[in-house]
Amino acid sequence: MFAAQTGEAVEYGRLLAPVDGFAAAVDAFRAEGGGGLNVTLPFKPEAFAYARRHTPRAAAAGAVNTLAFDGNDVLGDNTDGPGLVADIERRIGLPLAGARLLLLGAGGAARGVVLPLLEAGVARLAIANRTAATAIALREELALRLGPAHAARLSAGGLDCAEAGFDLVVNATAAGLSDAAPAMPAVAWRGPRLALDMVYGARPTAFMRAALEAGCPRVEDGLGMLVGQAAESFALWRGVRPEAAPVLAALRARLAAAA
Repeated sequence: MFAAQTGEAVEYGRLLAPVDGFAAAVDAFRAEGGGGLNVTLPFKPEAFAYARRHTPRAAAAGAVNTLAFDGNDVLGDNTDGPGLVADIERRIGLPLAGARLLLLGAGGAARGVVLPLLEAGVARLAIANRTAATAIALREELALRLGPAHAARLSAGGLDCAEAGFDLVVNATAAGLSDAAPAMPAVAWRGPRLALDMVYGARPTAFMRAALEAGCPRVEDGLGMLVGQAAESFALWRGVRPEAAPVLAALRARLAAAA
């Protein structure tokens, strides 16, 4: 859709790589003249290792979802964070500068968005995870990579430590894939103006339903983030920035029709 919108000639399809054959699959794609790849789970860490150089946001995340090839050069990027920031600020219209954000989860989805959120001016970013030790370990790892200025705005703990006073809550856990919601204390819902689930579908997720029941005035799923990160990848490959809004509307209509 982005190619049609911008007048670019692009062939874009899916490649299934064996679990133990990611590098070989990428090598074969490059040998056929491939110009770049999006990379899904479980290969984002392997894509990071495959890249010869990384953007700062990919280096901070330790994971890559976008590869761009230029001869022998392989650039690794992580566009998840910019996609999330663009969706929150441009489409939803919630400024992140000065905001207090609660990020649920401490896996790959969470680590990929921390630096872009901090660069967008988030005043406080708290990582809350079911296993507190995992969240704390991620915070310490990121603090070393990001430096003291960013690290000062990072905190971490268990889900039961989530407190009142956040402006928005972002769910980066895998719970939504099984239509479950992270167990948050009721006090954590005192204040948020937005609850966003990175999972998306034709119906509201369990997390979105729980947020509404708790009194959160606005909920969103992750489809806007998906389109936003794809737009970032397209711009990296083609040097042309597409418009995300019409593509998001088309995909939303497809989901509604399939429901």
